[in-house]
Amino acid sequence: MSNHISLKSCVAALAIGLSLTVFGNASAQNAVKLRMTIWSANEAHLKLFNDMAAGFKQTHPNVTVTYESLPFETYTTALTTQIAGGNAPDMAWIFETTAYDFVSSGALYPLGDKLAALKGYNLDEVSSGATERWSKDGKLYAYPFSTSPFAVFANNDLIRKAGAKTPAELIKSGEWTWEKAIETASAVGKTGKGGLIVRDFNYQNWQNLAAIWNGWGASPWSEDGKNCTFGEKPMTDALSFIHDAVFKNKAMPGPGENMDFFAGDAAMTITQISRASLLPKQNGFEWDLVPLPTGPAGEYALIGQAGIGVMQSSAHADIAADFVGYMTNPENSAKLAQFFPSARKSLLNAETLKKTNPLLSQEQLDKVVIAGISTGKVIPGHTGFAQIQQMVRAGLDSIWTPQTDIAAATQKICGQISPLLKR
Repeated sequence: MSNHISLKSCVAALAIGLSLTVFGNASAQNAVKLRMTIWSANEAHLKLFNDMAAGFKQTHPNVTVTYESLPFETYTTALTTQIAGGNAPDMAWIFETTAYDFVSSGALYPLGDKLAALKGYNLDEVSSGATERWSKDGKLYAYPFSTSPFAVFANNDLIRKAGAKTPAELIKSGEWTWEKAIETASAVGKTGKGGLIVRDFNYQNWQNLAAIWNGWGASPWSEDGKNCTFGEKPMTDALSFIHDAVFKNKAMPGPGENMDFFAGDAAMTITQISRASLLPKQNGFEWDLVPLPTGPAGEYALIGQAGIGVMQSSAHADIAADFVGYMTNPENSAKLAQFFPSARKSLLNAETLKKTNPLLSQEQLDKVVIAGISTGKVIPGHTGFAQIQQMVRAGLDSIWTPQTDIAAATQKICGQISPLLKR
């Protein structure tokens, strides 16, 4: 079992923290220090965030905002450990996979009324679909500052050198399918370079494979989250395809094989457009950004979300909520959209996105970003996700070997997680 500290176990700690909060003789002139945990240490991201903190300070001279970068791979565990230990940040980024847990646990300060009341904020232009995971009983508890489609970055230099067709060529001929994409990846893989990398998967974060299995119409559980569907045919077919891509076609790096697309080591990677900042600035390679390939179930898109929430235990929750409002107002949302596509309808057009995403063409913005946000499903999430995630990961370990029984493995997974899904 994971040593992850669940959010529900943190509620008691939060309550204690609240009861010990003393505002004393605080006034507008007292220094207020706010801390936000984030999972990025990217220099371009941090510069933008620090600029926003400086902008907020102009109207709130007594408030200082700092950011604490926690490792992506262990982010939620580190955050919940801080909460349980009485060292909760004032604000935090939250993964879409754990949104239900944070919202239902009582850990978050309600933001909806505060944001709606801010002059010029215009919360109404953010769709209910974008805020669904971040709301409960009609109240918004975190703002979805990033609604980012998954897409395929391609290294055209490596692909052409291997004598394969680029994604753009396959799209032009109407052949941009998973079968053809794996053929291209396999050709590059045979040269000693990597084929296709599902970034941040690493045979642990299995939910990122939704970028592939959604093309088969597969999902880990039913729409209402109550029934396991790992053992159903769409999922076993998709996992069989992925298994063959790894062990038969050598089109995807196997367990323990670490290759970095952005260092020029692989043909393609599936990730979100915020990773465009990792592309080499000089002496790089010719790259492209295209939608996910078509699967047996047809065209599809996958969205990753991230929310900003204020911790209920913060001694300055109201001021922290003001900062979240400032950070996500229309003007700053347009700046964030350079890395984190906005859920604001007014910003979902190629003209606006082009201003903050100069690396991307209008066609890429239209077909990858705007179309993806409009039609995509959000990556899987569930209450109690940390425990479910660990169980599924352990269950999938048995299929990441050359010889395996995928149907048996997925049936076993369902047997283990079904009680948790119904809980």
